[in-house]
Amino acid sequence: MTELVVVAQGAVSALGRGAAAVTPATLGAAASSAIGRDAALTAGGLERPFAARAELTGAVHDDRATALILCAMDQVASELDVQFSAWRGLRIGLCLGTSSGGMISAEQFFDRLRSAKDLNPERALSATYFAPFDAAKMWLRAATGERPVEPHMQVVAACASSTLAIGMGMRWLQRDACDLVLAGGYDAISQFVAAGFEKIRATSGTLPKPFREGRDGMALGEGAGVVAITTHAQSRVHGLHQPGFALSGFGASCDAVHITAPDRSGEGLRRAAEAALDDAADEVAHVDLVSAHGTATSFNDAMESKAIAASCSGPVPYVHAFKAQIGHTLGAAGVLELLAATGALRDQVVPPTCGDGPLAEDAPAKIVDWAQSAPLGRVLKLSAAFGGVTAALVADARPRAGDAVPTRSDRPVRLVRSITVEDVDRAVLARRCGMPRDRIARIDPLGQLTLAATAELVCACGREAVGGAGIVSGHALATLETNRRFYERLVAKGPRWVDPRMFPATSPNAGVGHGAIVYGLHGPCFSVCGGLAGGIEAVVAAAELVRAGDVERMIVVAADDDGPAIRAWLELAAGGRPYAPGAVALLLEAGSDDPHQAIIPPDLRPDHGAGAIGQLGLREWLSSMTAL
Repeated sequence: MTELVVVAQGAVSALGRGAAAVTPATLGAAASSAIGRDAALTAGGLERPFAARAELTGAVHDDRATALILCAMDQVASELDVQFSAWRGLRIGLCLGTSSGGMISAEQFFDRLRSAKDLNPERALSATYFAPFDAAKMWLRAATGERPVEPHMQVVAACASSTLAIGMGMRWLQRDACDLVLAGGYDAISQFVAAGFEKIRATSGTLPKPFREGRDGMALGEGAGVVAITTHAQSRVHGLHQPGFALSGFGASCDAVHITAPDRSGEGLRRAAEAALDDAADEVAHVDLVSAHGTATSFNDAMESKAIAASCSGPVPYVHAFKAQIGHTLGAAGVLELLAATGALRDQVVPPTCGDGPLAEDAPAKIVDWAQSAPLGRVLKLSAAFGGVTAALVADARPRAGDAVPTRSDRPVRLVRSITVEDVDRAVLARRCGMPRDRIARIDPLGQLTLAATAELVCACGREAVGGAGIVSGHALATLETNRRFYERLVAKGPRWVDPRMFPATSPNAGVGHGAIVYGLHGPCFSVCGGLAGGIEAVVAAAELVRAGDVERMIVVAADDDGPAIRAWLELAAGGRPYAPGAVALLLEAGSDDPHQAIIPPDLRPDHGAGAIGQLGLREWLSSMTAL
């Protein structure tokens, strides 16, 4: 393969747009926080209404999340037109990450569903996780003269979404699936998400102070960031001789310990960090700057300190926690924090971390209070999320001399086994996975379907067959029904009375998180939801990681549930396409030893605009594969 370089970037956060959005401080200055008491969250009855909202004057879309991602995309296009003018004629992929997608529009959809007023297909379509992603695809098609956007994918893995999205985009380029990738993430602040994080006691009662004594949580932020990535060879062919920075490593893992709390040993994050550093292996042996996940929660900061110490050899690196300035931007966090850190590499300035008080005893040793000069060559970006998801990226200040770097594998991926599940028998599921029935009952219906399909697959294949596996799920409408139930309680009783056990289930990757915990799956773990063919999208994602050598085998689950919100959505917006609740699970593995097992085609693409929806679509595809 050839080295990957970032040739343009776009960003919006509470600090501003463009470079201002990701510049922590000027040389010699302390960091200033954009977090404050939020009027809308206060009016909504939150007890800890601190947040950092982005300025969206002149926004071109009614949905706030969509306006954010389009703002970042516009900036990328403008920069590419100057720096890389041939870009519109290249093969372009799009990979974005989000935690809540069109959640603000979903709140409006639920309100109208409850009152049975003003429901129409447009409102239904805007309520999905993939609505902003669809808008970004349409924007990109229009910008390139209606050229196809391939490959395309949306990662929905809570707070690690954009880190994983960038990693997936890197793998596409490394096997020449496209010439240029736009990758990143976005999220907007909603009452729904703010109430959930407050109820699980993750938010601060004052202002976040990561890695410091007395830290008590995070504050939400919003924003979007996109990077345009290509190969060093492509950039030189098209006349760009000074790319912004190099992307040299990606890794992903899973704690497989708890749905919301991190593994206190830091082992999951350490595995992701070491995988990224191994991916970037060369003569550079150490990391100069770590861009921390840094949520300022007691457990996260402590485990992250352990992961940093375990994975970073050589001199102790500087550590930066950007969330204390711009809030936790969820699906945008990874990319915005990466851009802040790579800006530090460019300027050779260590960014300060905002927060009052002395550093905690468990804090990394090198956190600075004001921006100071230092030689910086390499950054390690760390991310963690609900479901035990962990991910990491490695970036270098400049490309290496020449094009050659260690080559990723590009091997065949075979379909080992598949099973289907129509519904969930809790007694059977309890026996399969060794979990008490009352605990299973507390998992949301979509999560139960995901876990049941995983359990049936493991039972069919044997536990030894899934050793070291990762797991990815794909959905059509994801947690739309779970979200409706959570939101109705929020509206009826207020934020103090929402169910803290239900909020984690509103993250579409919670189901695979349960599966990872039960079966000790430490490979990459996340969900995808880029449209109504989410099941096939999950096969594409899993096969990409196996093909590249990130993992030897992956479990794929496609699951869809039922309920009033889903039935209303289907009637309004599905156009009569077949849909049914249920689940499908597959085991994919590297190699082509068995001639009776189908090989996953490298050019497999989900068609979100036609055919059966969700897991039914995956069943149809499996039938065609079997026929071959």
